[in-house]
Amino acid sequence: MTDWRKQRTARDERIAAGRAHASGKVVRHEAVVELLEAVLRPGDRVCLEGDNQKQADCLARGLGACDPSKVHDLHMVQSGIVLPEHLDVFETGIARRLDYSYSGPQGARIAKMLYGGQIELGAVHTYLELFARYFIDLTPNVALIAGVSADRAGNLYTGPNTEDTPTVVEATAFKNGVVIAQVNQIVDTVPRVDIPGDRIDFVVEADKPFYVEPLFTRDPAAVTETQILMAMMAIKGIYAEYGIRRLNHGIGFGTAAIELLLPTFAEKLGLKGKIATNWALNPHPTLIPAIESGFVEQVHCFGSEVGMDRYIAARPDIFFTGADGSLRSNRAFCQTAGLYACDLFIGSTLQIDLQGHSSTVTTNRVAGFGGAPNMGSDPHGRRHPSDTWMKAGREAGGTGDPALRRGRKLVVQLVETFGDGLVPAFVEHLDALELAKKIGLELAPVMVYADDVTHIVTEEGIANLLLCRDADEREQAIRGVAGYTEVGRGRDRAKVEALRARGIVRRPEDLGIEPLDADRSLLAARSIKDLVHWSGGLYEPPARFRNW
Repeated sequence: MTDWRKQRTARDERIAAGRAHASGKVVRHEAVVELLEAVLRPGDRVCLEGDNQKQADCLARGLGACDPSKVHDLHMVQSGIVLPEHLDVFETGIARRLDYSYSGPQGARIAKMLYGGQIELGAVHTYLELFARYFIDLTPNVALIAGVSADRAGNLYTGPNTEDTPTVVEATAFKNGVVIAQVNQIVDTVPRVDIPGDRIDFVVEADKPFYVEPLFTRDPAAVTETQILMAMMAIKGIYAEYGIRRLNHGIGFGTAAIELLLPTFAEKLGLKGKIATNWALNPHPTLIPAIESGFVEQVHCFGSEVGMDRYIAARPDIFFTGADGSLRSNRAFCQTAGLYACDLFIGSTLQIDLQGHSSTVTTNRVAGFGGAPNMGSDPHGRRHPSDTWMKAGREAGGTGDPALRRGRKLVVQLVETFGDGLVPAFVEHLDALELAKKIGLELAPVMVYADDVTHIVTEEGIANLLLCRDADEREQAIRGVAGYTEVGRGRDRAKVEALRARGIVRRPEDLGIEPLDADRSLLAARSIKDLVHWSGGLYEPPARFRNW
């Protein structure tokens, strides 16, 4: 007779073993290692909450301190490889296999470990892709998550940085897994119940508040005139022409420049109420002037940002907040909004090839993708029209009944032709292909595929790839904005000028923009201190961004 309750029985055994180190559901932080050694089994799939920003760092330290003879060969399935502890477990043998999305701060180390064979890589995922697999074939046996506070029944308050927590808990708790939460404080009553206590098996009051990375803070003082010029071209040549209201910005100084030009350059163009009104975006401090100037109507957030809590609470008309006044972010929901509800994604990359494929993988850095492939893709499941989407679809061409032609999401790569250390951003072949060969990947880690990219913006101009009608035109359009890189120098000048005559390649002067006007005086805020003033003193920047 089939036993249909083997997973449930195994879960009950794990919880019973863990209770030896708990008082009810509460575990002292000094007992974290003993708890994990009691609950974990060799070969388990473990989701250690490492988001873009919020880190279950107390549990990460505890996992790294486990006895490798008791806990080993774990399969880590987590969004972010952010802390050193996330990779330490692979060096000790506690973990063996990895499926993840983002590894920005650990990009160089993870590249070295992948090339050295210390990590067995499943795949580098997009966020939504990894979340989806939690419910199909990467369901965690144990989830190690983080929250702000919990009561003794396990009811969890995640605070503004909810991020991945609901998705991770849902997949684990409802498929016979064990959920362990670290919190900053055990309280009598949580401000709001973000995760019900019946989904939390153990709560650890951490030795210190969990780490939050101010990942989305860009100091306006570091925005360059080149980035301002590119932002001016993007606003006038893309945002205005397509009437983009629903959008997502990636991380970077280029998109920060766009945000800071909305109350000045875009205002003078008469674009208030016509562009950049509805966002899927973390609460970037550089968006404050645009909010205060009346450009922004609504923002849904993947996560929060350090120092923005008071400002967000004071602007409930803009942000999604709970009755307690704090932000309710949700990475899965916001990724879905960015994929299906936004008409434009604009972000940066490290490399672009001749077809327009882009990747953040280089020979010495594997940064992962995060949500860029979701934001930066044209979703074929979309069924609702918008003027922006339909116009892009018409530009892409096609035959047959117009009522049966799909629109197109605008996917823009905003990139300077040379990056840090004068490394060219445009290349003949992506380094991702070399990584795939070296470690035996069947699929090279490409961030945004060429057939999704609609525009490339550099300091030299805009290439509208929607208007290209064959591979040669596409290649020459890309070469035409690649500057003095080897790729740019390899252009056919006559063909590029022909593309320019058709509006496929556009220089600043074609847009009526004088490059010498790209001055820092155009920025609505030119320092972090200016952002504080714009917020009415509500924005409280992290100490490292204070220079006054």
